[in-house]
Amino acid sequence: MSHIPMSRLSRLKVTATVGLCVGLGGMHAARAQYVGQVSAIVLDARTGAVVSQQDPDLRRYPASLTKLMTLYLAFKAVRTGQVTLDQPMPVSVHAASMEPSKLGLRPGSTLTVEQAVLALVTKSANDAACALGEFLGGGDETRFAAMMTREAGRLGMYDTVFRNASGLPNPEQMTSARDLAVLARHLIVDYGEYYHYFAVPGFYFHGHEVPNHDPMLGAYPGADGLKTGYTAVAGHNLVTSAVRDNVRLIGVVMGAKSNNRRNATMTALLDGGFEAEGVAPVTRPAMRPLLLARAGGGTMAARHGARNVHLASMRLNPVQPDEVADASAIPASYTRLRRGHGTVVHVHPAVVHARVHLVGMGHVAHATHTHAKARS
Repeated sequence: MSHIPMSRLSRLKVTATVGLCVGLGGMHAARAQYVGQVSAIVLDARTGAVVSQQDPDLRRYPASLTKLMTLYLAFKAVRTGQVTLDQPMPVSVHAASMEPSKLGLRPGSTLTVEQAVLALVTKSANDAACALGEFLGGGDETRFAAMMTREAGRLGMYDTVFRNASGLPNPEQMTSARDLAVLARHLIVDYGEYYHYFAVPGFYFHGHEVPNHDPMLGAYPGADGLKTGYTAVAGHNLVTSAVRDNVRLIGVVMGAKSNNRRNATMTALLDGGFEAEGVAPVTRPAMRPLLLARAGGGTMAARHGARNVHLASMRLNPVQPDEVADASAIPASYTRLRRGHGTVVHVHPAVVHARVHLVGMGHVAHATHTHAKARS
């Protein structure tokens, strides 16, 4: 029997371990984070071409950016008729037990598919994400996570493994900046009719205002979605899409040390991307802290019965995220619609004659939502 030196044997063990991890879809690679090292990428949404990148293939924890895949599968289920937006979903004990951020759902209660979608894009509610995942996964969030991973593979997200619908910490849940850019592009291209949800300033749920806390909306010219994410081990993550002069870019920033740095990095990346695409820079309006208006019983402006009042939503300055942007920064193309348990904010160009620019495969489409159907 030949003798193998111990040093070589150790190297073989390490190689075998790494190979096993890769063979299992690389799921254990998510344990190795790159603290303080930012991963970033900017894509042209129309062509998918990379405009700029910085370590985009490092495997990272997605945090709440996980919810982009939850939403992708929800839109797919609505499109195919598997579910409807007004369909009620049960809230399990497991879903209600999720850690914040959350709506505070109670076991045995229900919420609609659309309410869950709105809760994910605005508050990033983990209880709503879990309830939606269980509903789409036949009552099992683990089964839904497997569906998410399979869909990621179908979309070419080869560094991605999902273990839950919310993005709450799991050492085996991983992705990369490049994969998330691919996913964001598919959300826009594949399900453009639902993309407007990402830009809603907020919605009402059981009488409470739930504002959208995406810091780029209303603060970065042309930004109209998608998602924030944060956990202590993931750092501060952000996926943003913005359109100017019929050029739509998708930016991803992962692993930033703070909201300030994350938002400033995204701003610089998108500015550079538009310049590289030949789009002239725009002058940004001065950002001022907003004193939230109060009406009647002391709630924010845009109460249920208020008319001609903009929804006062949390619009954060990307440089000073603790400030709330001026209400005038909220796009005029939002109108409030009464639905069931409260008011939902929707893009409604039929009223204000505005359009949402969506970039499809090979062309720019102007998605006009001419009406919104009230659902009980």
